[in-house]
This record gives sequence, structure tokens and C-alpha cells, in this order.
Amino acid sequence: MKKEPTKKQSTIRRLMKYLKPHSGLIVCAFLCAVVSAAAMLFTPVIIGDAVDCIVGKGNVDFEGLAIYICVLGGLIGAVLLFQWLMNLCAQRAAHLAVADVRKAGFAAITDAPLSYVDAQSPGDVTARVSVDADQIADGIVQGATQIFTGVVTIIGTLVFMIRISPWIALAVAALTPLSLLISYFIARGSHKYFTEQTAVRGELYSRTEETVRNRTLVAAYGYSERAERDFEKTNTELKKCGFKALCFSSLVNPSTRLINSLVYAVAAVMGTVFAINGEVTVGGITQLLLYANQFARPLNEITGVITEFQTSLAAAKRILDLTEVQPQNDSGKTLVSDGSIAVQNLDFSYVPDRPLIQDMNIAVNKGTLVAIVGRTGCGKTTLINLLMRFYDPTSGHILFDGVDAEEFSRSSVRKNFGMVLQDSWIFKGTVRDNIAYGKPDATDEEVKAAAKAADIDGFIERMENGYNTIIDDGDGISQGQKQLINIARIMLVDPPMLILDEATSNIDTRTEKRVQAAFDRLLRPENGEKKTGFVVAHRLSTIVNADVILVMDKGQIIERGTHQELLKKNGAYASLYQAQFARAEDTVKA
Repeated sequence: MKKEPTKKQSTIRRLMKYLKPHSGLIVCAFLCAVVSAAAMLFTPVIIGDAVDCIVGKGNVDFEGLAIYICVLGGLIGAVLLFQWLMNLCAQRAAHLAVADVRKAGFAAITDAPLSYVDAQSPGDVTARVSVDADQIADGIVQGATQIFTGVVTIIGTLVFMIRISPWIALAVAALTPLSLLISYFIARGSHKYFTEQTAVRGELYSRTEETVRNRTLVAAYGYSERAERDFEKTNTELKKCGFKALCFSSLVNPSTRLINSLVYAVAAVMGTVFAINGEVTVGGITQLLLYANQFARPLNEITGVITEFQTSLAAAKRILDLTEVQPQNDSGKTLVSDGSIAVQNLDFSYVPDRPLIQDMNIAVNKGTLVAIVGRTGCGKTTLINLLMRFYDPTSGHILFDGVDAEEFSRSSVRKNFGMVLQDSWIFKGTVRDNIAYGKPDATDEEVKAAAKAADIDGFIERMENGYNTIIDDGDGISQGQKQLINIARIMLVDPPMLILDEATSNIDTRTEKRVQAAFDRLLRPENGEKKTGFVVAHRLSTIVNADVILVMDKGQIIERGTHQELLKKNGAYASLYQAQFARAEDTVKA
């Protein structure tokens, strides 16, 4: 029966895939390690021979001693040079590999299904791509350099010790496995603590990101103290698991140093006995002691990086898990829709045992403006997500121009829609880049025409550098101005179908009218055909001119018709409208 690889083995194997393209640098680092170790191995020989040149009073071979000193200087220089080259190659290989891992992780999150993205914490994902990736680089460099030099040094030292005294070499080799066994068991026990530490660190990043992003709400609701308590709780948990990991792993170095000191003592005693018996010279004893110390040093260095290596393995697993998220399938034909949509017997649920949309049927002709209303949680935005193919139906079909949506690639479906959400998105860049986000090759004239059509050109022209002004989401630009920039972004792309999802719920009435007018110009261009539009709205006053209004409740369409038709029915829509109208009257009276 084939043995399944452990999690640690699996992580290392997955990491090797990213190191393989940089194997030339790794081989170069290995060769430099061999040369450096070889030069270091010959230094005790030169020192021992130099000692034999001065074994007695008046019996000093100054000429031979000078030669040995020159050779020793050259060996030390070679050690320094090739260790520097080894570290340089290892560092470059490590950081190139980590750059590839980070790139793969970012690509995976951008190509992942929305269902996966929705289930992840933004702060945790950020920690994986940034902090965890950096920890991998540290572990690779430490591990590679120490292992390369350590293995060569240990093997070479044994060979040289056997040449001088096989019995002392045997005694040293017999005691050494104790260090390896101690290191193995401690490393095995500490791995789980380092894994826990990286997971809690990701949670800490997530909590910090969440609090900073929603700082206004935290202050408005007096949540600061509770936020601090929650942070302190997570921070304390990180401190505890980090302390356990550190305490456990810190046992390695003193334990191995104790064994290595014992090895050195055994070599010294045996060497002295053999020297008294005339089996080795004074220089030979010097070489043996230097080799015994040299034999122990790489073991100490290797065990010294176990903490870093364990942390790197735990961090590597987190980001490698991210890189292996399966991308959403984007195969299929290219959709070039005229704006006709049909929904047939549609069922959908986010959780299998909790159905949301059930047996939905809608027919939308080209150029129709469809408004979707209903209480929060009734499935309005979910329907939009299905139209955009962010999710696929559990059963039933969505048809574009009479063809099932699943026959088209997701990217081509989305290119046929322009979408303005409740939370408008502005990225750090120029105003021009923000508007041209969906059409990077647009000319300046096209960008300005789109901004003018969206009624945002005047505001842009008044900015310090006009369209070349660098803006960010927190630059003091109002929500309404952000929405108008988003509408200009869509006007530039000019798709056949449009979606306005609660886009005016966070702005004042005056700005709402500007956004609504811009959206109307987008839907009903003066010199073009009408576009198919979907409006999700809580403010019913914004959708009175819709061609058809769909009233949803618990995932089903309970009413449909025009504004006037639904008011005459005196049903759910009429109740919603009258409730809003009554609140508006009360506000005016107040």
C-alpha cells in the first residue's frame, strides 16, 4: 500500500515546483558551498602542519611557517568569497521563487470563483500574499545555505578525521546522531505550534484591516473599546501560540550544543591519549580538535534555523493552498448580445439546504428597463450575480438571445454588462485611468466625452491636474462624484446591457438626480438604440418610469408590471411605495 505524503512533505514538494525554474542559481549556490566547505576543511590541516613547525625551542621552521600562513590566508579569503557568492545565489533563487509564488497567489484570487472569495477574509488573504510569502524567502535562504555547507562540511570533516585517527572519527560519528534525533523530535513537536501561529497571525491582520477599513463606523457607534478588546484577545492568542512555538523550538540549540561539547571532550581526551602513545603529533591533535569543533558547528547552525524553517513551512502551506484554488471555468463561445434575456425555471441557493431563488421566470426584450424591488435579503442582488455569471444556477437556465448562458464564457458575458454598484470603486491612479479602466486603449477625446456625458467633466477640470490628477478611494471625493466616475467608466465601454445596483442609496437627493440623469442618458442615448437595463432600488421614486417592475419576496417574484399597474393592484408594491411616500411627507412636515 502506497504511503501518503505528510503535510510537511506535501508543502516541500509543492514549493519545489517554484524553485525548479531557478535550479541554475541553486546549483551555483551548491557549487559555491562545496568550494567554501573544501577551503574550510583544509584550514585545520594547514594550522596543524604549522603547529608542527614550532614544536620545540630553537626548532622553528620559519620558512615553512611563512608558507603555511600565506596558504591559510588564501583559504580564509576563498571561504569568505565563496560564502558570499553562495548567499547571493541562494538569496536570488529564493526571492525569484517567492515572487512567482506571490504572483500565482494573486492570480488565483483574481481568477477564483466568487463563492471562494466571499468566504475569505481580505486581511487574511493580504497576509498570505505579503507576510507569509516573505517568511518563505527567509526560510529558503537560511535552510539552503546552512544545509549546503553543513552536509559538505560534515562529510568532509569525517573523511579528514579518519585520515588522522579512525577511532576518534568513529567516536565522534557515534555520538553525533544524538543531536540529530533531539533536533528531529523537537522540530516535529513544534511544527503544529508554528502552523497555529501563522493562522492566528492571518486572523490578526484580518481584524486590523476590518477595523481600519470601517474606522468611521467604529467611531460613530462607540465601538473603539470593544474593537480594542477583540484585537487584544486575538493578539494574546498570537502571543501564547508564538511563545509555545518559541519555547519548544528553542530547546534545540542548547540540547545539540551539549552533545557537541561532549563530542569535543571525547575527541580531546582520546587525542591526548594517542599523542602520549606517539600515535599522533601535536599538530595532529590540533587538527582533530579543530575538526571536532568544525564537525559540530554545522549541526548547531542547522538546528539554529529550525525555528525559521518551521515558520516558513507553515507560511508556505497557507500561500500554496491559495495558489491551488481552482480558477472558475471561463470556456465557451463569445457573447455579443443585443440585450434580450430570458430566465427559465431558475433555482439557486448559496447553501444547499437553504433555497433562495425558486422557479423564477422572466422575459426581457431588447431595450427594456427592468426595476427589481423588495425587502432586504429577498434575492435582488443574487439575481444580478446570476445574470453576470458570478454564480451559476442550481437548476434552470438564463438565456441570452435565446442561447443558454453556460454556452458562453463568463468574461464575454460580463463584457456585455455595465455595472454600477452601491459601493463605487476608485483605485489609486489618475482620473483618466479610472475612467478608462474597462478600455485602457481609449483616446483622451473618448475619455473626456464619457466624462461629459456622465456630467463629471466640470469637477475633473477643476482638479489640480485635471484628468491626470492622482486620486484614491480616500482622497475626499464624495460618494456621488465616485458614482459619476463609475458611470463615465461604463459610458466609455458602452455595453449593450446595464445594471444599477442600489447605486443611489448612499448619496444625497441632488446628486442622486445627477446620477439618475447620467444613467438615463446611458440607457436612452440620443443617437443610438435603447439599452437593456436592470435597476435594483430601495428608493421607489427612481424607478417609476421603468418598463417593468419586478417585486421580489423570499426569492420569488410576487408581482410584476409598470408603476401605475402595480399601484392599481394595491399589493406589495403599493404598500412599499405608500410607506416610503408617507415617510417622505413626515420628513417634510418635520
